[in-house]
Amino acid sequence: MRSFVSALAVILGLLLSAIAVPAIWVDSNIVQEDGFAALAAPLGKDPTFQKRLATAAVASIDTAGSIPGPLSELVRPVLESAAASLTGLPGYPAAWEETLRKSHRLNFAAPATLPPDADSATSVTLDVAPLVALVTKQVSAKAGVPLEAPAQTLVNIGQSNQRQLIERVAVYAPVGYSLAIGAGIAFLLALLVARRRWKVLAGIGIGALALAGLWNLGSSWASDAVVGTASGNEVADLFKREFVAASTAGFGSWILAAAITGAALLAAGLVAGIIGARARKG
Repeated sequence: MRSFVSALAVILGLLLSAIAVPAIWVDSNIVQEDGFAALAAPLGKDPTFQKRLATAAVASIDTAGSIPGPLSELVRPVLESAAASLTGLPGYPAAWEETLRKSHRLNFAAPATLPPDADSATSVTLDVAPLVALVTKQVSAKAGVPLEAPAQTLVNIGQSNQRQLIERVAVYAPVGYSLAIGAGIAFLLALLVARRRWKVLAGIGIGALALAGLWNLGSSWASDAVVGTASGNEVADLFKREFVAASTAGFGSWILAAAITGAALLAAGLVAGIIGARARKG
């Protein structure tokens, strides 16, 4: 009976862990603003991404009609120059971080607090206004043309109805902490009631290795699914591809840690079993 209860507790703990770990990672790195900004911050340091994002930001100014028509030919060379030098400006790191934070607040804010344009959108929205403002300031200074940067430059990312998914994620991701506590209790119970604790350690280790494999497959599937949805907007597609790559790498480190922990538990269990068997023979 004790062995049966112990086995059930291990299985329960592994099932809870299967959901808890990805949920905690999502809450820490996507739902929480600081985690999101830290995860996406390196995107702004990639030279290729910087150049293409700066060009896209400048194009957003032109497309949005921020530059008066009669002055467009005069300002165009200055715009091209601004795109090339944007990432080298002292204000670029702060503008990039603010872009990330504004975009996060826009997507995870309560619907009642959203601006009209964002509230009507059903897809995830990126706000590149801080970068556009930095470009506008530089163009105004060089061309001597007074330009007013828009308060928001909203870019829809992905497909429709994804905002509903974001809302669900924001609600359910924090549940991962409670599930993790439940998994810990289940594993502790398994150790307490087991006749041979080394089998529990080995079982948890094997389960952790299996979960690491499943998480890796799930991460790859989710990445391919997200990247496969084209928005038709260069800024959106650039950000999405780079962010998905960063997310995959970030969660990959958790998967690796789980695999190492599983291997260590398996090895500890086997060693404890061998030592116990020798002690009983002696």
